[in-house]
Amino acid sequence: MANTTTTDDRRDLVLHIIQPGLEGLMDGSVSSLAPLFAAALSTKNNHTTFLVGLAVAVGAGISMAFSEALSDDGKLSGRGNPITRGLACGLMTFVGAIGHTLPFLLTSYRAAMTVAVIVVVVELLVIAWVRKRYMNTPLGKAVLQIVVGGAVVFLAGILIGQS
Repeated sequence: MANTTTTDDRRDLVLHIIQPGLEGLMDGSVSSLAPLFAAALSTKNNHTTFLVGLAVAVGAGISMAFSEALSDDGKLSGRGNPITRGLACGLMTFVGAIGHTLPFLLTSYRAAMTVAVIVVVVELLVIAWVRKRYMNTPLGKAVLQIVVGGAVVFLAGILIGQS
């Protein structure tokens, strides 16, 4: 009986917290790359880039929180309380986007870009690890999927920022 409870508890944790949080972390980390790095490359101004990143993080976090909370009430899907899911998703969206925004508080543009790129790599690896740990995705597959997706969005930001 204890094994069933443990399995049920893990399933509930994944459905109610991990999956919406992972969705948010992936969205925040990846979708914010293009606007942040486009702003950085086009302006070469850390303050402006930070403001763009902050606006993306806050706006995306709020949007994803409402989107997840309003997507279903959890009764039919069994995904749990919509407010809990919305908070997990919105908070992790903000965390994903603000992580590589914070380096632009540094005074040196070059240092900020270097740290931001390092943070992006760490974020993508953390996402891959969470997918492996909680979603049973093989680590190699998770790394490949998230790195390819992140690289495409990152390159879009670079191309837009250099135009």
